[in-house]
Amino acid sequence: MRAWRIPRRFLPCAGFPPGRGHPLGKSHVLVVDDHELYRRAVERVLARAGHRVSTAKDASEAMSIVSAEPVDLVLCDVKMPGISGLELVRQIHDLHPELPCIVVTGYGGAEASVEALRAGAFWYLEKAMDGPQQDVLRRLAAQAIEHGQLKAENRRLQHQLHSRYRFENIVGADSGLREVLGVVGRVADTESTVLITGESGTGKEVVARALHYNSRRAERAMVTVNCGAIPEELLESELFGHVRGAFTNAVSHRQGRFSAAEGGTIFLDEIGDMSPNLQVKLLRVLQDRTFEPVGSSRTERVDVRVIAATNQDLRKAIEEKRFREDLFYRLNVIPIQVPPLRERREDVAQLARHFLERAVREPRERPCSISEEALDQLARHSWPGNVRELENLIERLVALRGEGEIGLDELPPELRGGKAGTEGRAPRVTEAGLSFNDVVDDFEADLIRQALEQTHWNKNQAAQLLGLNRTTLIEKIKKKGLSPET
Repeated sequence: MRAWRIPRRFLPCAGFPPGRGHPLGKSHVLVVDDHELYRRAVERVLARAGHRVSTAKDASEAMSIVSAEPVDLVLCDVKMPGISGLELVRQIHDLHPELPCIVVTGYGGAEASVEALRAGAFWYLEKAMDGPQQDVLRRLAAQAIEHGQLKAENRRLQHQLHSRYRFENIVGADSGLREVLGVVGRVADTESTVLITGESGTGKEVVARALHYNSRRAERAMVTVNCGAIPEELLESELFGHVRGAFTNAVSHRQGRFSAAEGGTIFLDEIGDMSPNLQVKLLRVLQDRTFEPVGSSRTERVDVRVIAATNQDLRKAIEEKRFREDLFYRLNVIPIQVPPLRERREDVAQLARHFLERAVREPRERPCSISEEALDQLARHSWPGNVRELENLIERLVALRGEGEIGLDELPPELRGGKAGTEGRAPRVTEAGLSFNDVVDDFEADLIRQALEQTHWNKNQAAQLLGLNRTTLIEKIKKKGLSPET
C-alpha cells in the first residue's frame, strides 16, 4: 500500500528557529524506531538542521530517555515490537501534554492519520527519506518544536495566574476581607452562580479571578465582559456571537464570549447596566445553558460557570423596573459583598507597600520606600475610590519621587490633613473680608468628618471623641450632609 503523503496545503511553514530558550540553542529530538538504518538517516537529517538527536529502538527505551532529560520533540514509528508507536504517544501525552509527537509509518492512510491525531500526535508523516520528504521532516520538526514551546509557555503563564490568585497571595488581613475569601474557598469548586457586589474599585474582579483559579475550571479560559462598556446594540453579538448577514457589516460568522468560555468561566462585570432585552436572553442561558447566535435559529449549548458583579443596588433597580427580579435571583445564588477600603484601614499600609513594590519594576541604587508617618496618614483617608484609588496614588508618587523615601510632604494636600491649597492652615482675614459663620461651619464639619473616619463611621465612638451627645452629632451630620462618600 502506498504511504499517505501530506497535502501541500497542510505542509508547515518554514522559519521557526529550533531550540528557542534551550541550552546551547539546540532543541532535543528523540527518534524512536526499531530499524537502525532509518534511525540513523533521520538522525543525520535533523542533526544537519541544528538539533541534538537521541535515538531509541523501542517504547521502553524511549520512556527512559523522556523521564531522564528534557525532550522537545518525539518522532516515533507506529509499528514496533512490544508497545506500538500510538500507545507510546498516548503515554507521553498523559505525562507531558506539551511535548509534541510526530508519528511515522510506512503504511499510510486517512484512517491511520486520524487515529494518530486522536492519540495526541502533532502530525502524521510517511516513512520515506527522499529529498522532498527530508525537507518536509525538517520543517515539520521545527514547527512542532515551536508549538510545544508555546504550549509550555502558556502552561507556565497559567501557573503564574493560579499562584497570583491563591488566597495566601491576596493582600489584606482585615476580618471582612478574610470572611469574603472564606466564602470564595467554600464555593470555588462548585458550579453555583456567584454575584459579587461592592463599590467601584474594591477588587470585585480579583475576587472573581480567585473563584475561577481555585476551581476545577482553572485550566480553561476565564472570559471577562464589561457590560457597561459595550454599547447595547453590540453587547448581544459580543455575548452570543452572530452569523454571516445577521446585520450590516456582519461579513462572517463570529464566536461569542459564551462560546469562547466553553468549559471555563465567564465574568459579567457591571451586570446592572445590561438592558432589559438582554437580561431576558441571559436568564435563558442561566436556566438551561442554551442560546442562539444573532441571526441564527440554531440553538447552541454551552458549559460555563457564570460570575457577575455590580456596584449598583440591584434590589433598588428591581423596584425601579430597571432589573428583572427573576434574573436577580438566578444570579444571587452565592452573594459576596466586598467591603470598601475605608472599612479595611488596617490593610491600607500593607496594600500601599504591595503597590509600591509592583510600581518599582527595576532595581535601583536607592530603592523607593514610604515612611511610617505617610502610611499612618494614608490610613486616615476615607478612600472614596477604594483600592484602585490607592493603587493609582502609589504609582503617581513613585513616578514623581523616583527613588528614596516617600514622606508626608509628598502626599497630596487633601491627604495631609488639610484641604487642597490650604495645607490645613486657618483662613486669613483679607481686605475683602470673609463669612465668619461659613468658616466656623467648615471647620466644624471637618472636625466631625475626622472623628467619623477615625472611628470607621461609628457614631457612638465619634461622639465620645468630640465630647458630644450622639443625638447632637447625628443632627449635625444630617445638617451638613456628611456621608462616607463625601
